[in-house]
Amino acid sequence: MSGKADPRTAGEGTTPRARLDRGRGALGPALELVHTGRAPTRAVLTAELGVTRATAGAVAAELEALGLIRVDARPGAADGSQGRPSHRLEVAEDGPVALAAQVHADGFRAALVGLGGRIVATAPGCETVDADPAKVLGSVVEAGAELLRTTGRRCVGAGLGVPSAVAEPDGLALNPLHLAWPVGAPVRRIFAECVRAAGIAGPAFAGNDVNLAALAEHRHGAGRGARDLLCVATGHRGVGGALVLDGRLHTGSSGLALEVGHLTVNPEGRPCHCGGRGCLDVEADPLALLIEAGREPGPEVSLLQQANDLLRTQYADPAVRTAAEALIDRLGLGLAGLVNILNPDRIILGGLHRTLLDADPERLRAVVADRSLWGQSGGVPILPCTLDHNSLVGAAELAWQPVLDDPLGALQ
Repeated sequence: MSGKADPRTAGEGTTPRARLDRGRGALGPALELVHTGRAPTRAVLTAELGVTRATAGAVAAELEALGLIRVDARPGAADGSQGRPSHRLEVAEDGPVALAAQVHADGFRAALVGLGGRIVATAPGCETVDADPAKVLGSVVEAGAELLRTTGRRCVGAGLGVPSAVAEPDGLALNPLHLAWPVGAPVRRIFAECVRAAGIAGPAFAGNDVNLAALAEHRHGAGRGARDLLCVATGHRGVGGALVLDGRLHTGSSGLALEVGHLTVNPEGRPCHCGGRGCLDVEADPLALLIEAGREPGPEVSLLQQANDLLRTQYADPAVRTAAEALIDRLGLGLAGLVNILNPDRIILGGLHRTLLDADPERLRAVVADRSLWGQSGGVPILPCTLDHNSLVGAAELAWQPVLDDPLGALQ
């Protein structure tokens, strides 16, 4: 027999502390596996990390001691294997949270989000957005601080989503076209100052709302398992896009990649805020649908809700159907161009685009297939986003990332 020890069982007799010391570098990867639902049991965790059962057990115990996960002592089935049943792993329901904030053209919202993308509590915000970013961000942070006071949860940090490209490394909102904010507003710095002033612990981050939606969907929703994920979505106004490559957002050299709203899809179309004409931003957003259908936008609810309600309740109306088909064709044209350039393995659609997909999925898929080389070789799956408030969940992911990278360093 060989004298070599089996790496899967070597060290089983050593102390728990020694096993944890060897597995300390696995704490972050282990937490991310549980956080994204890819390690529902300790057996799966062991296999995914490539460590011994004892080391995986020590790592799980340490994460539980940090209040981040829960190890169910009642073993469950061994997930498709013939081995002994394994303990279940879940995120801790009463664990720490991240403060998530989102600002859009029709107001703002704050939420507390735990591991696993679970929204613990939300606070609706105002229905109008002031022209001063500091006033708006101060209000949304105070709403979040009140949630923290009410729930008594520990906060690991804060993340903000805005309807603008956010340039790096300075965190500037370069094109808040649907807000009255100044171009280049230092949103990350202002947000961080508001977070500190509210007495909230942890770092503060800011990002584009569709980028954050894509990140959340990739980790917890319709994009899970995709390698090259394209997300296109309407916010309350305009159109945004994002790309996740190998599990990470592709934001370009300075955070400005995937400004898909300014692809031209109708050269003779409406003037766009960017100075162009016929951009996806103004040809396939909620306001475009209402105008195309001959409906006067009202002040009672957001444009996004008005457009979604119109499609869901009046699609049989010929004017509404014709308007929807026009938007689907424009959206499909834009998606086909993106498919030709990016070759994603999955497309997910959010906001009004999700509702358009639900209304006539065959038409949209046919346009993309007809206009793209990828479509001629079988087509790319086009799916609806599945998470409620995915931009908020994505904003929280920014705040959770330091914990996922180094749980001990971030929490101790």
